[in-house]
Amino acid sequence: MNRLLLNKIVITLSTLAALIGISFLLWILITLSIRGYHSIDWHIFTTDLVNNGLRNVIIGQFILAGIATVIGVPVGMMAGIYLREYGINSKFSMIVRNLSDVMMSAPSIVIGIFVYGIFVVPFGGFNGWAGVIALAILMIPIVVSTTDSMLSLVPQELREAGIALGASKAQVIYKIVLSAAKIGLITGVLLAFARVIGETAPLLFTSANNNFFSFGLSNQYPSLTVSIYHLALFPSQTSQNLAWAGSAILTLLVLFINLITRFIFKPRKQK
Repeated sequence: MNRLLLNKIVITLSTLAALIGISFLLWILITLSIRGYHSIDWHIFTTDLVNNGLRNVIIGQFILAGIATVIGVPVGMMAGIYLREYGINSKFSMIVRNLSDVMMSAPSIVIGIFVYGIFVVPFGGFNGWAGVIALAILMIPIVVSTTDSMLSLVPQELREAGIALGASKAQVIYKIVLSAAKIGLITGVLLAFARVIGETAPLLFTSANNNFFSFGLSNQYPSLTVSIYHLALFPSQTSQNLAWAGSAILTLLVLFINLITRFIFKPRKQK
């Protein structure tokens, strides 16, 4: 009787906790949708921030996150491949895994301050490259962990079969192991991209912001997240409406990427 009662209490508390969490999430999404809907118009997609638009900061955010992905994904994947395929039981691999886990949980503002001291202060000012490096650093441990986990799910028999057919270890990894784990790897990359495209703190200390459109990363660079932060602090209603519009756009973007990772790349059940 006591066990049944305890079970009911735990189920009730768990359900209540889930409902509370979902309620806050729905509250945020509904508020952003309502405020963002009334603030979004085509004008903000066709003009820059200096003319009360968001075109330059949206494009700038994608450029920063895109270049960070080009840098961070190969580094993270190669590190994950080494951990799982070459140094799986070595002490060095255990140290790298632990450091990667620590980096995944590190506050993004700490990464921003680190990059500020290394790539901003010595170069005399904020610049887009520093923002790219900060975002890439945030991506790398996510990709490392995902790659390591996905490769661990590939059956060892596939590797042994490839080697038995005369393929080298590198060929087995590239043509068999990575191919078998490609859905999980793509999902990890998209999740890492969704993580960094919504970051604000690292960019505040690195790329800062720019009201004008620019492709040059050697100076302050426009970004949507930092613009939202600044616009929300301005007293004018126009600036605050732009902040709501930018928040809604960013939220929908991150939500869309996460939905892709959950459904489009979800492994199909075998019939």
